[in-house]
Amino acid sequence: MAHELVLVIDFGGQYNQLIARRVREHKIYCEVISYKTPVEEIRAKNPKGIIFTGGPNSVYLDTSPRMGKEIFELGVPILGICYGAQFLVLGLGGTVTEANENAVAEFGRTDCEFDNSSPLFSGLKENSVVWMSHNDHIETLPEGFRSICHSDKCPYGAIENPEKKFYGTQFHPEVNHTEQGFDMLGNFLYKVCGCMGDWTMEEYAQTAIREIREKVGDGKALLALSGGVDSSVACKLLAKAIGSQLTCIFVDHGLMRKNEGDEVEAAFANSGVNFVRVNAGERFLGKLAGVDEPERKRKIIGEEFIRVFEEEAQKIGKVDFLVQGTIYPDVIESGLGDAAVIKSHHNVGGLPDYVDFKEIIEPLRLLFKDEVRALGTTLGLDEKLVWRQPFPGPGLAIRIIGDITPEKVATLQDADAIFREEIANARLDRSINQYFAVLTNMRSVGVMGDGRTYDYTLALRGVTTSDFMTADFSRIPYDVLEKVSVRIVNEVNNINRIVYDITSKPPATIEWE
Repeated sequence: MAHELVLVIDFGGQYNQLIARRVREHKIYCEVISYKTPVEEIRAKNPKGIIFTGGPNSVYLDTSPRMGKEIFELGVPILGICYGAQFLVLGLGGTVTEANENAVAEFGRTDCEFDNSSPLFSGLKENSVVWMSHNDHIETLPEGFRSICHSDKCPYGAIENPEKKFYGTQFHPEVNHTEQGFDMLGNFLYKVCGCMGDWTMEEYAQTAIREIREKVGDGKALLALSGGVDSSVACKLLAKAIGSQLTCIFVDHGLMRKNEGDEVEAAFANSGVNFVRVNAGERFLGKLAGVDEPERKRKIIGEEFIRVFEEEAQKIGKVDFLVQGTIYPDVIESGLGDAAVIKSHHNVGGLPDYVDFKEIIEPLRLLFKDEVRALGTTLGLDEKLVWRQPFPGPGLAIRIIGDITPEKVATLQDADAIFREEIANARLDRSINQYFAVLTNMRSVGVMGDGRTYDYTLALRGVTTSDFMTADFSRIPYDVLEKVSVRIVNEVNNINRIVYDITSKPPATIEWE
């Protein structure tokens, strides 16, 4: 069954996949494609609408990403966001310049006034807050355009050409900081593009299962099963698609949370899938000995994962496909297209050049964490697995700052287990989207009993988020934090100080490394 399609054309911004997620939240199927995609290929897809993303460049530079004018001749509604709006203006004959005394740069929350006679802002408040992030500004509009939004510093906060159904916003409607952003996107999709909204997670599951069957054929697949949400959902999806052709390999790298290896085995060993556990803790810790740089840790762990899988594949016979639970935040933070690399992920940027499999399958690559959970529920995955706390592939290696030793791993496992236990006891485990402990490399003086100590500082991290692209720190009650602190200092060796991370994302990431 063919579905309505909206194309998000990627110009290299950090929020590109978030735009796609917002479109899908409106029950409209969406694909992200590069600005380098030929216009004829775009025409063949027959999109209902096109969205130009933001980007890190100045649109007027010769080296900046652009498309030919043919993109404006398809007869398809277009919404340009930030850089995308500036490209729309420049491509149609307007001008864009660097910020000056008449229109200065804007960053962060900004008050704006909207013309709600425009279909883009129909039914919305005339005044609200948006999220700006731009150094350049639109100086003159192309013929047929008018301003439909402004701030004190930006006369062209949003623009429209209703005849051609072209729209642009200098701000980012896709982020939560823009108060009415979700509804703005909905207006574009339904009132401008004429979409009906015919895509659901059930449809995604059916499509993914069909595509996996077509790709794998009579081949065999090997899944990197960590027991986390992503790999568990991938396992359930692959099991429905190819059944006994799937073997799940659980690599216990010795960097799991306390007792987690045994819990994963108990959950999957008798589940009907081919389950193999590999206890490789000593092997990984040996490779990581003396390494303290975060990116090196991730690269080492990623490569060692692949080596282990190659060895296990040889034991079970010919394996054609490696399956990974890669999701959209992994991809975007590893650098997509012209986007900047924030951090590499072991299942994205850390793969070695040579992999002894025909192909890698990433069935969750287009999904955000909440969508992965929704897919798991749709597939009938056990609720405990669906709501398991997110855990990075490199495990505790990136939650131990500095070099890694078996003693540090044991210390962090014990401390993290107490934190997670008390969060659950306080019934906050569903309202806090991710929470964990970090063993820092900072040591400080303390007093325990009548003696002086010089031990490690443990950082606690808890965030609330809907998409894991942006996040706010969780306001955990002081009494809960106090109980966690007292227990950890009393029950865990080598820790004498507890701090709580109150930094949002951005500017920080959720993980420390």
